[in-house]
Amino acid sequence: MPHENFFQTPGGELAGKGLGAGQAVFDAGEVAAAGWRILEGEVSLPVAVLRDSALAHNLDWMRRFMAAYGVELAPHGKTTMSPELFAMQLDAGAWGITLATAPQVHDAYRHGVRRVLMANQLVDRANMAIISGLLADPEFEFCCLVDSAANAQALGTFFAGRGQRLRLLLEIGVAGGRTGVRDQAQAREVTQAIARWPQSLALVGVETYEGVLKDEAGIRALLRRTVATLQALRENGALAEPVSLLSGAGSAWYDVVAEEFAETAKDPGVRVLLRPGCYLTHDAGAYREADARIHAANPVARSMAEGLRPALQLWACVQSRPEPGRAIVGLGKRDAAFDAGLPLPALHYRAGDDAPRDAPAHWRLGAMMDQHAFLELAGDDDLQVGDLLCFDISHPCLTFDKWRHLLRVDDAWRVTGAVRTFF
Repeated sequence: MPHENFFQTPGGELAGKGLGAGQAVFDAGEVAAAGWRILEGEVSLPVAVLRDSALAHNLDWMRRFMAAYGVELAPHGKTTMSPELFAMQLDAGAWGITLATAPQVHDAYRHGVRRVLMANQLVDRANMAIISGLLADPEFEFCCLVDSAANAQALGTFFAGRGQRLRLLLEIGVAGGRTGVRDQAQAREVTQAIARWPQSLALVGVETYEGVLKDEAGIRALLRRTVATLQALRENGALAEPVSLLSGAGSAWYDVVAEEFAETAKDPGVRVLLRPGCYLTHDAGAYREADARIHAANPVARSMAEGLRPALQLWACVQSRPEPGRAIVGLGKRDAAFDAGLPLPALHYRAGDDAPRDAPAHWRLGAMMDQHAFLELAGDDDLQVGDLLCFDISHPCLTFDKWRHLLRVDDAWRVTGAVRTFF
């Protein structure tokens, strides 16, 4: 897929927290050339950083994993909403970018993305109008999900009025889950509704999201039902294109989805798209736990030895030692996700040290406020006001959306560039 347009708006202004001193606004190109050093106090803290070496490793790891199963990667862009990171993923061979909302699709298009799977329903008229405007570009390839006859009717009416044709994937769901048809009767009702609009709606495949389930047996059952639905639609001539799409996989169970969809991927009439989004930056919490399960259970992952590496970290400064056993760190809910566990102290650095050293294992955050974190430690631990701490995080999605930009760094914590976000 060509994507030379990613940097039509090169650089872009960066302003706010997590930048070097000396001026209020920077161009992204200036950041790359500045050579700021995190450990030398040349960047305002707290700061969110992405380690170049980990990004490169994760891109290559996932490319090789997908190739082993003959499936393609359509990473979920809602994780980062960063055009620079989208470009990295596409350069590493991704089929396109998955997104969740019409405004997200618009932002990605504005920065050069021309192939999008919107893993969500397109319901209200304003969002339909956003997508309609993008479909005016014949180079733009788009599909979204549908799970009700009512939605199909609304979409057919709207896009017929615009003289356009919208490509759709039938979503398969489970009782008690999120969206998606619950049984074959609902599936028939939706496909019949789509068929009433042959000029404005095109059913091109089937999709599911297994992450609403927690047990592997239930996930495999859902995936097999999804494959069976696709096969039935193909046999009945219900699909509008010669190559059908089959899609699934969040960031926790993509190995199981790859295993279940691998046989179908051998069919030249099916394109299989998997959608993990958090693999690029990974984390030290929920997704590290998923990675451990994958390496224990999946033969392809085991053959690749090392798994994914955490690439997203936060540096912050100790700003107070008000009492023994407690330090206050300049990091809070405005800077890091806290829904899946609080940030974990990883490194400790003091001016004059040769390099950061591992933070003691007993250091833990007990709570966070908007701009402060409460670090619990032993009363005699050597931690001073002005010391720097590097934190790992759990759940990259909710950390990314707290930053307008993140700095890229090398393994010596020198700044090599910046990426922007559009939340």
